[in-house]
Amino acid sequence: MNAINWPEGFVPGFTDNYCSNEVIVAGLTTADIWPLLNSPALWPSYYQNSANARFYDNKGPELEQGARFYFETFGFPVEAQVTEYVAPVAGEPARVSWHGWAGEPGSDDRLDVLHAWLIEDLSGHRVRILTQETQNGKPAVELAKAQPNPMINGHQDWMNGLIAAAKS
Repeated sequence: MNAINWPEGFVPGFTDNYCSNEVIVAGLTTADIWPLLNSPALWPSYYQNSANARFYDNKGPELEQGARFYFETFGFPVEAQVTEYVAPVAGEPARVSWHGWAGEPGSDDRLDVLHAWLIEDLSGHRVRILTQETQNGKPAVELAKAQPNPMINGHQDWMNGLIAAAKS
């Protein structure tokens, strides 16, 4: 199976926090999942911790390489820029990653994340959805200590909603 492509500064094990969620689902394909993930305005329809998505620079409504966008998650404002974008192609995994940040550079509340998604079709009419996130900054250090892990739980909710929306 394929893996996430990590840019320097965001490689798991060398960051302040890391989480990973993965599911394999029968009866769905990448083509069922991608349109829901690729359009941030749709996220709140299946993931309650997402709101107010908007694009900058006359981009959107779909993600694309280099696109700057904004959304809120768990009530926090997140500025983001797509760092990897590979739309679905038969036989290859679809990929989208973004660098997201909140807080002023150098401040104690600064948080930098790399959130990555990989979606690939598997044999037997199954789809694999992998999402992983690394985080840097003092807030990430605190998040890494939290039990239960809010990032793993939040991303699982996002995946579960994504799958339910694709099935409906």
